[in-house]
Amino acid sequence: MDTLFDPPGDPVPSSSTTLGPPDASSAPLAVRMRPQSLDDLIGQEHLLTPGSPLRRLIAGSGAASVLLYGPPGTGKTTMASLISRATGGRFEALSALSAGVKEVRAVIDVARRRLINGQQTVLFIDEVHRFSKTQQDALLDAVENRIVLLVAATTENPSFSVVAPLLSRSLVLRLQSLSDKDIREVIARAIASPRGLNGAISLSDEALEHLVAVAGGDARRALTALEASTAPYLDDPAAGDPGGEVPVVGIADVEQAIDRAAVRYDRDGDQHYDITSAFIKSIRGSDVDAALHYLARMITAGEDPRFIARRLMIHASEDVGLADPMALQTAVAAGQVVALVGMPEAQLALAQATIHLATAPKSGAVTAALGAAMADVAAGKSGAVPPHLRDGHYAGARKLGNAVGYRYPHDDPDGVLPQQYPPDELVGADYYQPTERGFEQQLAKRLPRLRAIVRRRR
Repeated sequence: MDTLFDPPGDPVPSSSTTLGPPDASSAPLAVRMRPQSLDDLIGQEHLLTPGSPLRRLIAGSGAASVLLYGPPGTGKTTMASLISRATGGRFEALSALSAGVKEVRAVIDVARRRLINGQQTVLFIDEVHRFSKTQQDALLDAVENRIVLLVAATTENPSFSVVAPLLSRSLVLRLQSLSDKDIREVIARAIASPRGLNGAISLSDEALEHLVAVAGGDARRALTALEASTAPYLDDPAAGDPGGEVPVVGIADVEQAIDRAAVRYDRDGDQHYDITSAFIKSIRGSDVDAALHYLARMITAGEDPRFIARRLMIHASEDVGLADPMALQTAVAAGQVVALVGMPEAQLALAQATIHLATAPKSGAVTAALGAAMADVAAGKSGAVPPHLRDGHYAGARKLGNAVGYRYPHDDPDGVLPQQYPPDELVGADYYQPTERGFEQQLAKRLPRLRAIVRRRR
């Protein structure tokens, strides 16, 4: 216990908190059931194999700052507490929601004084992705010189949300959502444990499965839902009476306590990128049903419809292109409906555009053509504009040879005539290569004829 609190006279920053053993009389079920040792941990087996960095840290045989990255309810705060106990260090906790540079520096000053007396400080920062660059930079020297052993938790991909110097000084460990089997074990332990419900109730199979579904891999959510579902029975003095029957919590109790399962989606976090990626890849792969599923998840979670519309517009050019020239128009129209009508009605336009793009013939030819052209430019292939194409509208332009010899295509019956358009070093470069899919099949036949005419020497 002593390792979790400051000794008398040791100044504690006002934003500091501790993770001592929970008070069973008042703490929420999720807090009371927080694992107290490695043996209590459920899930994250990939991080706890013998000899793994995290196991060494929790066992007290390693010393490294750690970034714990993963969805809510997967054990990040618990692991921080276990690391603190294992190292024998003083535990300081800051929340990025309330702490600033002043609070960070205050903790570091205290830690520096403790280190003189040979005592390590474990600094836990929850939601570190919410720290500004300045706040994160304030940690660098203390982490570099091990004045503090930093354990930071984030639900966002640290590659996007943590400054590079801090990232390079820390061990990044990714936690995974708990499996359904793990959640069942979490619930079973909570029901049986003296720290939990102490066997005062039991669950029907249907109620258990509904709780598992509601949890979505989040142990904290599972325990919160369990507590809400069992509260009416536990408030009954007869509940859990050894002389009576143990009440059975049914599916109706769970449904009454929980309106619906919260959709696992963080608009600012890693799930945002994962769902968006899956959405686009499903459209690209022409799986209209999967695309609609991910669209529904984004809409249900409250994703900005303008963001969805922008992704559809980008995809229309990137992966459909000229295989279906109407795809971009449909995506742009959906964006206009979002802007002019708004939600919830605009969700139908987003669904229509999603279906159109998913079922359209696909072509990456536009993307490849622009990429090839930009690669040549980046390689220095940007010769002089041919004189006959230069601007000839200002005084003296003709004397410089500008626009002299330019041939006007509309003077030709077909609207196409021989003439050099690219710089000399890029004559004959073929960037756009249409596919044989959709409308590009027609372009694939027309383009060789156009190139032959334009590049024919006069």
